[in-house]
Amino acid sequence: MGNPGDIQQTFALGLARHRAGNLAEAEKLYRQVLARQADHADALHLLGVIHSQLGRHEAALELIGKAIAFNPSAAGDYYSNYGLALAGLGRTDEAIAAYRRSLSLRPDLAAAHSNLGDALARKGQWDEAIAAYRQAVARQPDFAEALTKLGGLLMARGAVGEAIVVLQRVVELRPDLAEASHNLGNALFTKGDFVAAIAAYRRAILLRPDRVESHINLGKSLNLIEQIDEAIVAFKKALQWRPTDTDALNAMGNAYKDIARLREAMECYQRAVELAPNHLIADSNRVYSMYFSPEYDGPAILREASIWNQRHAQGFGSQAHGNDRSPDRRLRIGYVSPYFRNHCQSLFTPKLLAHHNHELFEIFCYADLGRADRITERLRPCADVWRVTTGMSDQALADMVRENGIDVLVDLTMHMGDGRLGVFARKPAPVQVAWLAYTGTTGVAAIDARLTDPHLDPPGENDDHYSERCVRLPHTFWCYDPPGMELDASQLRPVGALPALKNGYITFGCLNNFSKINDGVLEVWSRVMKGTAGSRLVLLAPPGSARAGVLEKMGREGIAADRIEFVGRQSRTRYLNEFDRIDLCLDTMPCNGHTTSLDSAWMGVPVVSRVGRTAMGRAGWSQLSNLGLRELAAWSDEDFVKIAVELAGDPPRLAELRRTLRQRLTDSPIMDGPRFARDVEAAYRELWRRWIKA
Repeated sequence: MGNPGDIQQTFALGLARHRAGNLAEAEKLYRQVLARQADHADALHLLGVIHSQLGRHEAALELIGKAIAFNPSAAGDYYSNYGLALAGLGRTDEAIAAYRRSLSLRPDLAAAHSNLGDALARKGQWDEAIAAYRQAVARQPDFAEALTKLGGLLMARGAVGEAIVVLQRVVELRPDLAEASHNLGNALFTKGDFVAAIAAYRRAILLRPDRVESHINLGKSLNLIEQIDEAIVAFKKALQWRPTDTDALNAMGNAYKDIARLREAMECYQRAVELAPNHLIADSNRVYSMYFSPEYDGPAILREASIWNQRHAQGFGSQAHGNDRSPDRRLRIGYVSPYFRNHCQSLFTPKLLAHHNHELFEIFCYADLGRADRITERLRPCADVWRVTTGMSDQALADMVRENGIDVLVDLTMHMGDGRLGVFARKPAPVQVAWLAYTGTTGVAAIDARLTDPHLDPPGENDDHYSERCVRLPHTFWCYDPPGMELDASQLRPVGALPALKNGYITFGCLNNFSKINDGVLEVWSRVMKGTAGSRLVLLAPPGSARAGVLEKMGREGIAADRIEFVGRQSRTRYLNEFDRIDLCLDTMPCNGHTTSLDSAWMGVPVVSRVGRTAMGRAGWSQLSNLGLRELAAWSDEDFVKIAVELAGDPPRLAELRRTLRQRLTDSPIMDGPRFARDVEAAYRELWRRWIKA
């Protein structure tokens, strides 16, 4: 054994090098100590820690094990790092035992509490992990790493408000900690505070430019506040760091779709699916986007939807259904949706749910909600059974449906965002139906039928464009409920006066989703405006390149920029107020407006519609037929221009429509809840009897 003073001096120097991150020099000095004193427990321990830091976990266990044997009284620290080495080898249960042993010897050791939290989190024991992180922070209030992990787990458990408080504290303590800013951005995003989330992600990226997830989440936040061009830049930066990131590709596809650059959107989705053939979400986005493009007709969309079915809905086997086959018994109907909340779907579900005959039908709602809201609370009493399915896997939800004995399961989402087609692919109910999301096909062989109407799908036409049986409701696909997102119908926005009477010129408008805008639409609209002297156009479009593109394309057609006014996304109240400035709405093609056209009629503004090749392009025809206004539907571009120009030139007719259109809508089948519910129930009963006979 060497001189004790020299040994300690060498050890202290090694410890200093270790703390400075110079592992090679520290290892050399610790070995010098051990060459002079083989039982120097602290040198053995820290040499083991270095091995663990370098990924040599087996060697670390051996060295730290010796340290524990030589100095059991100091083993509190040793056991904690012993646990880290075990964790590095994937031996999580043993690591947890080591951390607990450490804490039995040193209950005040914050690092051991934090390490225990890490191990428990890896096992999915989130509540226990949160408790461990809380213990770590209680003993070391400035423990930034533990606070960061605590904030992340609190957010995962839904305690978003507390997570934000915790993570803001970390950012104040350690503004250089990229993980804290990233997690704070996630929490703020979940809360819906996208502007603050953007600031947090930008800070995280400055600290760690190579973190792909920060770039992606920044882009998603920018997209949600309509800074879509910047969002695309963020996604491209993510792909510079990781060219094969399918989340970035899918998100960039969504951004391109939002500015109607559908070819680029499709390329992004297609690339994501090529890289990850099981990427169900990107593949659904690919299929859904086709409906907005003039390049795809019904057979082409069915072909691609069928490919989706082959990729994602095969191989689940065929399990018999033991449902009681009595034809007239009370049927169990299950509705599956993530949109039992403040969403445009809530303009159509309330009347159906409220008018179901509960003596003949038992209603189940499977609500895949991120957060319930006041609309959720309005809808919940309409169901006999309400199931919250958030976070459930497709298999778990399918098992629940089967255990509940559902007879007819209805998909309200199809290929739209947050859909659950993976549940329907497993065929948990004997009869499965698609409705409401949009008037197309899923391509999913396990879905038996789709609800439609005789205007969207004329009998005997185009049934081969769908994988499902077409079940035509007698009158209408929609049952519109304008107070659907309001609690007090008395507060509904009244219809305003015809703007042209005050302005002296006609204002056309389109507040449809901008994804439906294309060059053909702008060319036809330009012809309408050229035929209506002094007319203006109010158009919903995201800022940036989307608006610039509209101005450039319509400018080529002779429409000056000062005749076009843009509006962005806004609250429903402000959106409805926009109709006060519009005399006549122009529909999009090949995909018509659906909800927006009914909102327009509710606000007294007629819509001139172009009948298209698909059911999505026949929405206007269906709605106008139910309103008794078929003369506003055009079967060619030339007729569209003629109808719009003639109506724009007839202010008395526009004023009369504005005065009477809301009542016309109210009196139509589109707002007759009891009749619609009976029609839907008759469809369910007929499908049930077909299944019995099959």
